[in-house]
Amino acid sequence: MEQELKKLNTQLAKAKKNTKSDKKQLQLIEQKINQRTKLINNINGQMNLLNIKMALTRDSIALMQTKVDSLKTEYAKVVRTTYGERYRLDPLVLLLDTKSYNYAYLRMKYFRDYSRYRKRQASYIKQKEQELTDAGIDLMRQQQEKSTLLAQEKKQKDELAREQKQKEQSLKKTRQQEKSLQQQIAQKEKQKRQLQQQIQRIINEEIAKANKSKGAASSSTGKGGATTTSKPASAAETALSNDFASNKGRFSWPVYYTKVSREYGRYSHESGGQNMNYGIDLVCKSGTTVQCIFNGTVSRVFTCPNGTKGIIVRHGDYMTVYANLGSVAVSEGAKVSTKQNLGTVYTNSDGTADFSFQIWKGTASQNPRSWLR
Repeated sequence: MEQELKKLNTQLAKAKKNTKSDKKQLQLIEQKINQRTKLINNINGQMNLLNIKMALTRDSIALMQTKVDSLKTEYAKVVRTTYGERYRLDPLVLLLDTKSYNYAYLRMKYFRDYSRYRKRQASYIKQKEQELTDAGIDLMRQQQEKSTLLAQEKKQKDELAREQKQKEQSLKKTRQQEKSLQQQIAQKEKQKRQLQQQIQRIINEEIAKANKSKGAASSSTGKGGATTTSKPASAAETALSNDFASNKGRFSWPVYYTKVSREYGRYSHESGGQNMNYGIDLVCKSGTTVQCIFNGTVSRVFTCPNGTKGIIVRHGDYMTVYANLGSVAVSEGAKVSTKQNLGTVYTNSDGTADFSFQIWKGTASQNPRSWLR
């Protein structure tokens, strides 16, 4: 039971750690979602600005296109008029039909400059129109890129929302596990208290039984109503008690153990209280044999609250308790000797074997450490 309690406490600590970790992850996910939301809002703002800029660009392109069309129409009209009057407006005739050479030069320069101006104007308009068209294409490309980015951000937000839901489910599961472990720990502690109460009750019964036997053996009625005193049983028990006490610190351990899981004394447990351990709890290998530490009589074989077996051996005024046995090799009332096999330690489902050993003098528990070598 003590070993199971330790495992449950370890699992509980892990569950609490997982709970804190899940809470931290949830906070980080919420922060990420907030940042993603801000980023999406920023992208939407950029999209709106791009839409406005594209609308202005389209208006500029339309205005420029109108101007270009007007210039083309005017230019075509001039070309047609010039072509229709080509015979009457012979440049050579116009140049020669002047008052002076200066007028002829000015006319020639005017025609040349006007022709160049028209060509430059048309070229300039086409250039600007192309620039505006390129700008519109670039804005459309940016809008497409932003739309793609927005879709990606929305996808990430959906993924974060799903992850948050998963973490919330994990947190709920971890809390349920933590609650279940706490309940199991409380149940184990309750069983441990019940076991100790059972042992103390049996010890009290054994003491009362021994006192009654001593009283009956110490006095009897003789012939003529005379009272005689006889103490054979009491003397034997006293000798056994003294012999037991004289071996204090020299007793062999009742089992071969791998480690001590709980020492003698008061301790705090995870379920929020304190218990008193009246013995020493040991972790053994599977199938470990339990040996009696001294000569005595098996006064009680009992069933523990968790379904395992327990044995109490009387050594005069002293009693030794062997709890959490899987099998018992002796019966009540049997005489046992030092290092005699009493049974085997119960093996848990995970392959570990936990054993509890106690020493009592009357109703006073003893620290086994003081008695074992």
